[in-house]
Amino acid sequence: MANFMQMMQKAQGFKVKMQALQERVGGMTIAGASAQGKVACQMSGKGELKSLKIDPALINAGEADIMEDLIVAAVNDARAKTEKIMADETQKLMQELGLPPGMGLPF
Repeated sequence: MANFMQMMQKAQGFKVKMQALQERVGGMTIAGASAQGKVACQMSGKGELKSLKIDPALINAGEADIMEDLIVAAVNDARAKTEKIMADETQKLMQELGLPPGMGLPF
């Protein structure tokens, strides 16, 4: 019974720390890029696009579809980095609390 109570306390601790982690990552700005940095963006940790920079050499009215693809790639790069930060930090938090893998995912 004591083991179960310990596990519940750890799970509650995880929940509190996970909320703090989400707030911390949500306040971050993550950079994404494509075309060797010629298209770059910054995204909040909450997934909001904050800025977009395009090298003027890439702007050609006849190649709008290529530009659109590069923008999508840069934004997706930033989103993937945000997801990796969350996954890595969540894993560290679970290890610090001694929780088994997958224990905190429903929170």
